[in-house]
Amino acid sequence: MSDWKVIGGGVTAPRGYRASGITAGLKASGLPDLSLILSEVDAIAAGVFTTSTVRAACVDYCRQRLQAKPSAKAILCNAGQANAATGELGLADALESAKLLGEALNIPSESILLASTGVIGQRIKMAPLRAGIPKLVAEASETGSDAAAKAICTTDLVPKTIALETMFGDRPVRIGGICKGSGMIHPNMATMLAFVTCDAAVSSHLWQEMLSRAANRSFNQITVDGDTSTNDSLIALTNGQSRTPAITEKGPEADKLEAMLTEVCVYLAKAIARDGEGATCLVEVQVSGASDEVSASKIAKTIVGSSLVKAAIFGRDPNWGRIAAAAGRAGVPFEQENLRIQLGDFLMMENGQPKEFDKSAASNYLKAAAAGEYLKSDTVLIQVGVGNGAGFAKAWGCDLSYDYVKINAEYTT
Repeated sequence: MSDWKVIGGGVTAPRGYRASGITAGLKASGLPDLSLILSEVDAIAAGVFTTSTVRAACVDYCRQRLQAKPSAKAILCNAGQANAATGELGLADALESAKLLGEALNIPSESILLASTGVIGQRIKMAPLRAGIPKLVAEASETGSDAAAKAICTTDLVPKTIALETMFGDRPVRIGGICKGSGMIHPNMATMLAFVTCDAAVSSHLWQEMLSRAANRSFNQITVDGDTSTNDSLIALTNGQSRTPAITEKGPEADKLEAMLTEVCVYLAKAIARDGEGATCLVEVQVSGASDEVSASKIAKTIVGSSLVKAAIFGRDPNWGRIAAAAGRAGVPFEQENLRIQLGDFLMMENGQPKEFDKSAASNYLKAAAAGEYLKSDTVLIQVGVGNGAGFAKAWGCDLSYDYVKINAEYTT
């Protein structure tokens, strides 16, 4: 059992953070579209970003900033325009955004990290951004996390937020997070932005290592549609304001903090998969018996990303053959006679042999998951065994519905 508890507050739950989100006029919809997360003191900063060759200006900007100095005081995010594939003018817009916020906060622009989300090929609408920054700064507060979470959304149905607290000695340490993501979601990473705050004192190299491993076990284990975005960014700040002893090397304290960081990232990643465009249910694939975690991870991601598996789940069709086929093409060798497949409580294959099961009841299991209320009992569980190895991994996704095509066919129109 974990030794942390869920608390309210999102990214402002840890000590020393403020946040805000406003409607600046970047989106034609008139919904909130500009957000700020601010640490009262310089924070150790780490990041994991898209692996796409076509990257947004904010991604290159953040990579350069973090390489030069792994610290920051603020994160500025605009929604509506991705500012990706926008060339030198797009980079100039990013640099101006940081400069404007730095002047408003009276801090160096180098202390600011950036994120953008929206339509690829569109530059940030700088006039409303310039006008909005003073209001954004004025509204930053210790209760502003929910406003920030709403302002980073695009096609998301709901904002996504979490905060956890644990004790280090007699003092609390907190980690909070918000994220956005619904479509163009695939490992490495997704069309997703995630911002995490923490008030522990951690050395920069450890914080980056923790975040990278947490990303591999969370955001890099989700898929909605197989498309990787140009803007994916996971940025984490930790500012030491809990006043707990500094964590500078591996050990029990580092492991404890990393476990909580991973839990925050897993929660947010699952929320993205659950909110997949047009989705009716969350799909969790668990793979065991592989030679190592990496191998299990590959199989799990291949299954949860299979369009045929996803379509069968939407059709409430317990077609386990598609699961077997996806496992077999994952690029991980295993003995076919060791394959085991279970959907919910229904064992469909064992020792490489088909098993008799109640197809009508299995179909009803899928229907029940689709009927579950949002963020409650809406998870389809697929368990796959491939041998006797110690490798185990989970991956998350969603079903593939008619609405996914409709949403994305009309995205820019």
